[in-house]
Order: sequence, then C-alpha cells, then structure tokens
Amino acid sequence: MQGEYELKGYVYPYFAKVLELVTGKDPATFKFVVGKTPLSTFKEVAILFCLYYIVIYLIHGFMKNRKPFQLKWIAFVHNCFLCIISLVLCVSMFEFVLQIIFKHGLLNAVCAPQAYTQRLEVLYYCNYLVKYYEFIDTVFLALKKKKLDFLHLYHHGMTMFICWCQLYGHATITWGPVAINLFVHVIMYYYYARTTVIKKRVWWKKYLTTLQIVQFVIDIFFIYGATYTYFAFNYFPSLPNFGNCNGDPVMAVIGCAVITSYLFLFIDFFKKTYKGKKSSPKAAKDIKKALSTGKSTAVNAKNNLKKRAKSEKFN
Repeated sequence: MQGEYELKGYVYPYFAKVLELVTGKDPATFKFVVGKTPLSTFKEVAILFCLYYIVIYLIHGFMKNRKPFQLKWIAFVHNCFLCIISLVLCVSMFEFVLQIIFKHGLLNAVCAPQAYTQRLEVLYYCNYLVKYYEFIDTVFLALKKKKLDFLHLYHHGMTMFICWCQLYGHATITWGPVAINLFVHVIMYYYYARTTVIKKRVWWKKYLTTLQIVQFVIDIFFIYGATYTYFAFNYFPSLPNFGNCNGDPVMAVIGCAVITSYLFLFIDFFKKTYKGKKSSPKAAKDIKKALSTGKSTAVNAKNNLKKRAKSEKFN
C-alpha cells in the first residue's frame, strides 16, 4: 500500500511462505478488494451468516432423537489447529504493531493510514477466514447434543461479521481487537483441546472468562477513542480531539455496538456461571439448624465417651 510504514518481519515471512505453498499465490500481491476478493461482499457475508444458523438448527433437529456423537479426537485436532493458527497470527501481528508503536507512537498505530499495512491486511484477512472455520465449534456442540446458548451462537456469527466490517472499513485500529482476540483464543483453544481429552476440571477456567471480559474493556477503550476522535475532528472540531482517524465511520459504529454487547453478555455469563445463586432464607435457616444439630450430636457423643471411659476405669 502506498505510503505505508516500512516494517521488518521475523515470524511473518515464514507464515507467508506457508500461505504461498497452500494458495499458490504470493501474499505480497494480496489486497482486499470488495467484489474481487473471495467473501468480500456484504451479500456473501449475509448468506453465510444465515446459513450458519440454518445448518445448526437442522443439525439440532436431526440429533433430537439420536445418541450424541463423541468426536473426541476430531475435536482435539480441531482445537489444536485453532490454538496454533491463533498463535501464529497473533505473534505475526504484534511484531508489526509493536514496531509502529515504538517508532511512530501509539496514536499513529491507532489512527495513521500508513499503519494499515499490506502485510497486516493479509493477517486480518486470514483471521477473517478463520472465523468461518470456527463455525465448526458449534457444529461439534450440536452433534454432541451440548447446550447451545445465545451467547455462543451470537458471538460466533457476529464476530465473523465484524471481522468483515474491519476489512471493509480499512480501519487502522483493526489490529487492536483482532490481536487481543487472537491472544485470548490461544489460551481458550488450548483449554478446549485439553478438556477434550482430559476430563478433569481446570482450576483457571474462571480466569479465562475474566480475561475475555478484560479483552472487551480494552477493545472498547481503543475503538471508542478512535471513533470519538474521528467524529470530533470531522464534525465537531470545537471538541477536544487527537485529529483524524483512518477508517469507515459506519463500520466503526457497528464495531462499537457489537463489542459493547459482548461485554455485557460476558459479564452476565460470568455472574451466572461463577457467582451462583444465593440461598433462600428458609434454606439458610435449615442449614443453620442442621449445623447446630450436628454440633450438639458431636458434643453428646464426646460426653458419652468420657462417661464410658470413666465407668470402665472404676470397674
């Protein structure tokens, strides 16, 4: 891309070679063009978005009177692949972004058009394609007859959509939510891979959900800040701002709305999953009574033992 920052790649060149072997095309020539790049139009996104939910509904109906599939090792390989590809994309992305921050400052890394580089766009597009592959998560859950809650279904569908919005809008801040999400996914898919083969409770599951919530808080800080300074600079110059910020404002607003909804949904999930329900007054009274009874029984038993020992001594 013309005028972009010049950055050195350390991990990315190896990833680019693998991409070239798989696709037969040099990633250096890639450019996301709506209507030319596969899965680049809103029509394609909308069709696959709806198809995802239709397929899951059909699988759910198909499995209604059937025994659940185990899919243990298939799911394990699936989760390992997502863990590895998330790690590669995350490290490749951060190696470019950190160079921009150190050389040009955080504000440029968030808003400057030169910071939206061709190689970063390759990584954004790969991440976008991975979101379609992640639909298999839900397919496995449906085949195993696991509970499909609203959060899971909404999150998978909308994440694919906002990844397309980021590519469509060419927003410089795209690296923020994408790179952080990839970091979380490295840990998350490691957790899924581990629990697929080892049926043992992982003590840090609660902290994984906490990390997801922190992720959305950081995302909101970045995207709200970038969106605010864009609108303030272009439409309300009397307001304090950091200047213009590169990206499509409509896509930025959609991103703000979706990420905010994620934050509230994950907080609600955290409360329901880890906080538990408080005991009713009657239940608390019954527990207190049981404890009191148990204590009295223990004391009586102890006294009886003493009396018996004393009696035996004199006898």
